[in-house]
Amino acid sequence: MTNQSSSTSSRVDRPGQGPRDTLAVTQTVYGSPETLTLSRIPRPLPEAGEVLIEVHAASANARDWHIMRGEPRLARLLDPTIFGRRGPRVPTRGTDLAGIVQAAGPGVEHWKAGDPVFGEGIGTFAQHAVARADQLAAIPGGTDFADAAAVPLAATTAWLCINAADPTPGSSILINGASGGVGTFAIQLAKSRGLHVTAVVSTRKLAQAQSLGADRVIDYTAESVTGGATYDVVVDLVGNLTLRELRGLLRPHGALVLSGGGVSGKGRTVGPMKLLIWAQLYSRFSGMRLFVPQAAPNTEVLEQIAALIAAGKVTPIIERRFDLAHAADAIDYLETEHARAKVVITVMHP
Repeated sequence: MTNQSSSTSSRVDRPGQGPRDTLAVTQTVYGSPETLTLSRIPRPLPEAGEVLIEVHAASANARDWHIMRGEPRLARLLDPTIFGRRGPRVPTRGTDLAGIVQAAGPGVEHWKAGDPVFGEGIGTFAQHAVARADQLAAIPGGTDFADAAAVPLAATTAWLCINAADPTPGSSILINGASGGVGTFAIQLAKSRGLHVTAVVSTRKLAQAQSLGADRVIDYTAESVTGGATYDVVVDLVGNLTLRELRGLLRPHGALVLSGGGVSGKGRTVGPMKLLIWAQLYSRFSGMRLFVPQAAPNTEVLEQIAALIAAGKVTPIIERRFDLAHAADAIDYLETEHARAKVVITVMHP
């Protein structure tokens, strides 16, 4: 990425605030990681219900490369708040963050300058970003910024996927795609609820799944997931199985949970949305227990996850770290190498 100036948005310093620039990873058109530029832009200001955060770490998610590329293209029509015609509505990439509160906007009483927090913000691949006050939590003691930044979207998604099915202790759960950010948290959160976990991963991710507590690990490159055992809960984080195959994995009255999925370069028009749409239509007529949780980090859920981290029951797993100047490389790695765990971007300050 190269340094260049960037156009301002509505969230910029007001007159009289003085020169307060910040470095941020921005893009103006959809495309590959090469469209990302390290730019110096005006520092954002918190509006009502928001805080300004000095970002010390952020993490990359599949969401970031989906938005970067504007894929699947159907999403551009379904969610115009995120997807513009030629490029993303928010030019700065990133949503997960961990850092220190710098200022609070009108109506914010819970957070004050100096508080170390983690959660979800707006344009977090930057030295400074704003975030809604109700999408943040205090960083648990003993946890560094990088580990905290790995948590928000991935852990919240895993949390919602497992809780949606409301399994009882001793229930069996299959996690298809039990690596990457969401998968590593899903194994640990399922074990914290006393579930019998079967993890589906590739060969190079077997040892990791076992180390995180999976009771059984299936190497999908050597063994078929379908046609064998059935489960009380099936969580599909990949979208590589058909609805018929997923139904065949369920026990009577079992629950199917669908979240995300999609592989870069495939399904560019519809992607995993095809499975989600068909499954929801089928469930209306069949009575199948189907859940499609929409992850949006909030203080209550983040605090519960933070408590598990503090108790040693959940540990953020980081595979690789990049600095802000190489954020494009971070997204490229996540998109093309199918990371085994979280990819974190560290942010330095003068």
